[in-house]
Amino acid sequence: MNLCIDQGNSRTKVALMTDEGKIINHFIYKQFSSAEVERLFDLYDISDSIISSVVDIEAAVVNTLHRRSTHFVLFDHNTPVPIVNRYDTPQTLGQDRLAAAVGAKSLCPDENLLIIDAGSAITYDFVSEKGEYLGGNIAPGLKMRFTILQRMTKKLPQVEVDENELIPLFGANTRDAIAAGVVRGVAYEVKGYMRTLQEKMAHYCTFLTGGNAPYILNNVRKSRTEKREIRYEKHLVLIGLNTILCYNK
Repeated sequence: MNLCIDQGNSRTKVALMTDEGKIINHFIYKQFSSAEVERLFDLYDISDSIISSVVDIEAAVVNTLHRRSTHFVLFDHNTPVPIVNRYDTPQTLGQDRLAAAVGAKSLCPDENLLIIDAGSAITYDFVSEKGEYLGGNIAPGLKMRFTILQRMTKKLPQVEVDENELIPLFGANTRDAIAAGVVRGVAYEVKGYMRTLQEKMAHYCTFLTGGNAPYILNNVRKSRTEKREIRYEKHLVLIGLNTILCYNK
């Protein structure tokens, strides 16, 4: 069994997976330490592990993973991956973005891919049908947009929305105007990328992942002129990490 760990800005996502990509169990931690690593190895028959992080990893976590794993991968820009990375500065590319790209390619190996990860920031990444990661864009996430509106104006309130909330086309009050402006703004941003790719290529697939993905998914509606659906994969980064781990074994 493989232990895959994706350490983000606000939480750590963990999955126990088979080599074939089946998820046995998954967890989310607000705080992740070497004690949690020890507990997982004690509870499950784990042989190999991989960790990716956009923040500094505690040395004790790395040491414990290395000590208890038959094969351990500390994922960084030097780690071999099963796609070609064409990014000009691979050392600055977030490992979560590259792992999501690998995960999407493992699920749709013959397609051009648009990968959208809606977390603290929203990233848009593109992988060609030939398996080349060609780059992507970074935009503010939902919470960041709400916070910036409140902090950089004198009278606008801090707004939070529920992922299942019905967002109006136009707000009839300030709170709803902010909610609609932010959530629908991101939804139209997503649809804009999809329409542009639709004009440029005959076929592609869109993957959506990240903690804020449900907010976007619920507000992106397919119209009669749109030919593409969005494929939601909650564990896309972890699927990619598992693929990278198996590739390096």
